Amino acid sequence: MLELQAQLQEQRRREEMRRELELQKRLILQQILTPEARSRLANLKMVKPEFAESLELELIALAQSGRLRAPLTDDQLRELLRRLQERRRETRIRRV
Repeated sequence: MLELQAQLQEQRRREEMRRELELQKRLILQQILTPEARSRLANLKMVKPEFAESLELELIALAQSGRLRAPLTDDQLRELLRRLQERRRETRIRRV
């Protein structure tokens, strides 16, 4: 019984930490992205959540290191996404 309570308490602590980090991330993104760029990122997150998550972390790291001029506009974000898309190679398998 005590072990179960300890596990539950640990799970609650992790959930609280996750929520706190998500709040901090959202506040930073509000500072470095225009509303239109945030909207585009939210749309991207619905379609490709893993990619959007890594992009958010990359943008935050760039902003914290001073290599990103804030605020990033929607056009700048689209250009960044286009460049990232070009880097990604598509692998196609064709059956003969």
